[in-house]
Amino acid sequence: MFVVITGGGRTGAQLASLLIKEGHQVRLVENRPDLLLHLHKELPTECIVEGQPLAPSTLEAAGIRQANVLAATTNSDSNNLVICYLAREMFRVPRLIARVNNPRNAWLFDDTFHVDVALSQADVLAHLIQEEMSLGDMMTLLKLRRGRYSLVEEKIPFGAKGAGMAIKDIGLPEQCVIAAIIRNGKVTLPRGTTTFEPGDEVLAITDEDGAHFLADLFAPPQRPVRPSQ
Repeated sequence: MFVVITGGGRTGAQLASLLIKEGHQVRLVENRPDLLLHLHKELPTECIVEGQPLAPSTLEAAGIRQANVLAATTNSDSNNLVICYLAREMFRVPRLIARVNNPRNAWLFDDTFHVDVALSQADVLAHLIQEEMSLGDMMTLLKLRRGRYSLVEEKIPFGAKGAGMAIKDIGLPEQCVIAAIIRNGKVTLPRGTTTFEPGDEVLAITDEDGAHFLADLFAPPQRPVRPSQ
């Protein structure tokens, strides 16, 4: 996949590094001398295009006409919107992803500027913190499909409601699948007759409702409340 990234700050540089490691073809566009100095130390020189990200000529030099995806990651919301608009209107890039710096501007990142996916770092982080707080000991390992689905992991404690129950008997929600069970250091592929045991590490792919269902099923037993003296 060929990806053009505009903006060489921390977000753009980290994204470029990850994509290069995965074997994708990457061009990162940046014009600020201080950032370019660091980028040339972190990324292959052939991946860096020096120039103004808003200039069509710079985008042309980056090979945008061949790009499968453009990621607009500058620290300016207005610039990211304009870049996405140019990428679709002038160069017909099929997929456009934009960074939202100020959550109050998120409403602007829609079809008007041809933004396919808008990502607000503050919003994503806030939702992750909220989710981790609400799911107890359950750990979110990976977000799938724009955050609607997640790969989650939880270890079953002694006394949990689900301990001793077979998968077929727990009434899993429709959008929740038990992917694997790690028992005594070995991975078990679950079947309907597989019974949960204390100490099992359960991996599941699920939506938010399913995650809450599993968190309740595998929650440790509540401690008895001492009567007031």
